[in-house]
Amino acid sequence: MTESTAPPERAAVQARMRAGNFAGALSLLASGIAHGSVEALYLAAVCHRFLRAFDDARSCLDRVLAAEPEHGHALQELGHLCRDRGETDAALHAYAEACRVNPSLEASLRGQLAILEARDERAAASAVAAQLERLQALPRPLVAVTDLLARGRVLKAETLCRRFLRERPRHVEGMRLLAEIGVRLGALEESEFLLESAATFEPGNLPARIDYVRVLGRRQKFARAREEAGRLLAEHPDNVQLRSLHAVECLKAGAYEDALAGFSAVLEQLPADPVTHTSRGHALKTCGAYDEAVGAYRAALASRERHGEAWYSLANLKTYRFDEGEVAAMARVLETPGLGAADRVYLSFALGKAFEDRKAYARSFRHYAEGNRVKKAAGRYDAEVMTRELAAQRECCDRALFETREGSGCGAPDPIFIVGMPRAGSTLLEQILSSHSQIDGTQELPNILALSQQLRRREVAGATPGYPGVLRVLDDASLEALGERFLQETQIHRQGAPRFIDKMPNNFRHIGLIHLILPQARIIDARREPMACCFSNFKQLFAEGQEFSYDLGDTGRYYREYVELMDHWDAVLPGKVLRVQHEDLLDDLEGQVRRMLDFLGLAFEPACLRYWETERAVRTPSSEQVRQPIFRSAQEQWHNYAPWLQPLRDALGERLAPGA
Repeated sequence: MTESTAPPERAAVQARMRAGNFAGALSLLASGIAHGSVEALYLAAVCHRFLRAFDDARSCLDRVLAAEPEHGHALQELGHLCRDRGETDAALHAYAEACRVNPSLEASLRGQLAILEARDERAAASAVAAQLERLQALPRPLVAVTDLLARGRVLKAETLCRRFLRERPRHVEGMRLLAEIGVRLGALEESEFLLESAATFEPGNLPARIDYVRVLGRRQKFARAREEAGRLLAEHPDNVQLRSLHAVECLKAGAYEDALAGFSAVLEQLPADPVTHTSRGHALKTCGAYDEAVGAYRAALASRERHGEAWYSLANLKTYRFDEGEVAAMARVLETPGLGAADRVYLSFALGKAFEDRKAYARSFRHYAEGNRVKKAAGRYDAEVMTRELAAQRECCDRALFETREGSGCGAPDPIFIVGMPRAGSTLLEQILSSHSQIDGTQELPNILALSQQLRRREVAGATPGYPGVLRVLDDASLEALGERFLQETQIHRQGAPRFIDKMPNNFRHIGLIHLILPQARIIDARREPMACCFSNFKQLFAEGQEFSYDLGDTGRYYREYVELMDHWDAVLPGKVLRVQHEDLLDDLEGQVRRMLDFLGLAFEPACLRYWETERAVRTPSSEQVRQPIFRSAQEQWHNYAPWLQPLRDALGERLAPGA
């Protein structure tokens, strides 16, 4: 976002505001407002509020939050505005959203506390007072780190936090913040070490121990995460937050009965908690209990109609159809003043699906586009950065590298990687192959992505060559150890078959790394027709990652560069990757299944042709679709939206979208 107020002008604006000359400040802000400067609009909102021009203040805030939905200070100012207008419910919600986005906003905590105390809501007021007390006790440098993180300035936050910890190396809150920074940067190993140390230094610090459980989960150490969560719950058996945490970790570890029992126990204490009802729905969906999942999501909405995640979870079942009353309710909630960005995104995608099912494609696209716009505004995806990363793979991972490293790595043939674009049919391929007696299906494992992040910081002979450059200097022993480590870390997902699948689509970026550490691994590229694949990404709200998908131009560019990188792997590692075209699979299921099994060196088994009968947990958006015989209806869906897809065609180029 380009700022339209120069630093001296900003100082002059703030000087006038401090002097109470809000009209004078507005005159200095006029140019910035006209150019859509977020900072100018935010400051103008403050000025208008003090001048009691409430409608003008709200108009400025609406423009700020449309551009940056997670602008914490603007959400706080919305709270102040609603408070001054006597709209205490909306003020309370805005203050809470501000604190969620930026926990360093003391004024938002004070605003909540004042409203709750005036209402004599003692329990809620006590919880907010505890948050305020904790924030006030935090050293000022760490308050600044918290604020920087909330504003996305992660590297500056890291510098400031490390400087603080050099002086106070055992400060647990500083360690927690540095661990959060590590999570954002992909340095999960360092984050785990920091939080394990913090929990050791202060065993009674529940936030540190909860963070430790969560980072263990992010590192796919599900057994340990579940164990640590269980230990916390045993120490505090009446703590409903810890019971919920334990249930969530049971779900991640595949202990579905324990997870469902845990969610039910939470609901006995908090029967109207929409988050727990929704989490229970996710567990039921993963187990294939469709009707029960629908019931759980509806229970969440009965508790809180504006709980956007529950609306979207119904839509994300793919086979669910909203009735007219539900569509009207979603539209009504979407117009709620102060609705948070996350709820707005969830509802927009859900309404996109609802109108798509009604063949009202123009209205459907408007909602999909709005959800994508808000989601992209809250993120920081940079297509140029991705282009450079993929170009570095082509430059560093050339034929010479693989020739010089022939015979290195861990020789185990266990892993089967299914890579490619999301929404390209990888879940269907996994369901087919996991129906074979010799193959375990797992999920989208993040281990290769985490390893690539760790290699970015790895020092070799006193230097940090970065990734993928580091692959040129790692010795054979290191490559073998990395391959063995991958097998050890993924063992928890296996059920005893000699082979297993990792279907993380983004692993296509790291085929060079995979080949060097696991040269006997097999790789399948799930490929789908470009327009169908890209539009399917655009109308899918992903749980995390896949930031390219929230813009048609970014999505087309990403697909084009994916194809270019796969062409490179074919050139430097001939025969390493088997390409399976989704449309060919639909036309000739048995032929393509036999082709895949031949590639994997496995005998044909008829169960692979009746893949929908295989009982297993499926965690992706396609979970309900792959529990049915071959699913064709999505193949031509994009044609219904053709009038609005020109940015996608342009980004794909003539080679990939000829005459589309």
